[in-house]
Amino acid sequence: SCVSEPTHEPAHPPVVDTLTHESLVSGIAGWNVQPLQAFLDYRSSDDLHLIPHNGSPSRNPTLRTLIIASGNPHKVAEIELMLGPVDLEVLRQPADLDIEETGSTYVENARLKASAASSKTGCWALADDSGLEVDALGGSPGIYTARFAATDADKLSRLIEAMDGVPYRSACFRSAMVLCSPDGTCDEEAEGFCWGELLSKPAYAGGGIESLFWVREAGCTYGQLNQPQLSKLGSRGKAARALAPGLRLRMGLT
Repeated sequence: SCVSEPTHEPAHPPVVDTLTHESLVSGIAGWNVQPLQAFLDYRSSDDLHLIPHNGSPSRNPTLRTLIIASGNPHKVAEIELMLGPVDLEVLRQPADLDIEETGSTYVENARLKASAASSKTGCWALADDSGLEVDALGGSPGIYTARFAATDADKLSRLIEAMDGVPYRSACFRSAMVLCSPDGTCDEEAEGFCWGELLSKPAYAGGGIESLFWVREAGCTYGQLNQPQLSKLGSRGKAARALAPGLRLRMGLT
């Protein structure tokens, strides 16, 4: 069952939906985040085998399960770490789950994803939606950040072109996070913001829009933040920390 009793393994990024940085990637490159199918295959069996994010099977039938509504293993690992120590089996969504993001806000999109994941699996589910908001562009690209262009390089080029000659370069990364109960009801919501400004050119080669976004508090770009900095200063990290107390309460975790 997905809703039992509580144990934990540590955990461990966002284009805005999946910003990554080489140090984070190398830090979790050896992880084997498993899809949910193995869990679904055993769901009705007396000998329940849950496969957590690091690929180590657990035979503990009392461990609660949390589905991260994403097929990206890096994001799954990152969100779990940002939630802090929690006694959960953390799984990514089923491979065949495809959710159309039709919401008009980050929260609405996160609700759609979390509700779909919980309804399909019968488990608690958590989802996020993120984007870059540029003041001089009226808040664009916003919720359309992931679809701003076909590739990270194209997104970066398009953003640089749009900001050419613009003196006011303030912007923020914004993330919404939603927790849904096993019946698909959205019980907890939180948002996080990371304020900064856009450089005139990328701070390093090979990055996406995160290589252009300067975080004053950290003295580096968003793409150069390490994992502790992402958890503390990143928009997703802030949203996860804000949501964590409600998640622990709702799921009966200590």
